[in-house]
Amino acid sequence: MNPPSGFLRRTSTRTFRDRREAGRALADELASYRDKEGVLVLGLARGGVPVAWEVAAALHAPMDVFLVRKLGVPRWSELAMGALASGGGVVMNDNVISSLHITDEEVREVIASETAELTRREQAYRGGRPIADPRGKTVILVDDGIATGASILAAVRAVRAAGAESIVVAVPVGPESTCRELAKEADDVVCATMPPGFEAVGQVYADFHQVSDDEVRELLGTPTG
Repeated sequence: MNPPSGFLRRTSTRTFRDRREAGRALADELASYRDKEGVLVLGLARGGVPVAWEVAAALHAPMDVFLVRKLGVPRWSELAMGALASGGGVVMNDNVISSLHITDEEVREVIASETAELTRREQAYRGGRPIADPRGKTVILVDDGIATGASILAAVRAVRAAGAESIVVAVPVGPESTCRELAKEADDVVCATMPPGFEAVGQVYADFHQVSDDEVRELLGTPTG
């Protein structure tokens, strides 16, 4: 695959007032997708949804929420051994599983628990409305930033398995190394800023408050066009 056109567009550090401003800046990088048929914007819950709404509004494209749940190590849930995405896509970190001697049964139990929580949240956000169908579409997966990339990688694989024609990963901030890794699986990676001294996603935001379920529901109920 050729190097994606987006992820080296910005090398200097930019800062954003909040996620909405970051979304508008990201939309400028995605201008080539404006008014194109078959474009679908999916915002990773929860922090990616305000960014995705601004992107979708600027591109005149439909937007929906996409969920990814971390699969935490048993008795040490902060450490991720993988990720689970809407539609059942799973990405596992085999190194973590083998080094900590996590059994297959423990893995299955965590996946079952997080599947139940993912289903509950999808119901809470959509109220029974099915997720937008990605089949045959150009799907732009948006988050408020990436660090390790595990969550958005799970999303890429789930959307690919669901029949998307092409997948664009679009984020306001992330380390160049992670963007390069994602470029091996996505068709394009667009990152608005890649700080040389990347430490955390929140370092480029003045306001990086935790997005609430109510904010997600409100944005899903607000037309982008």
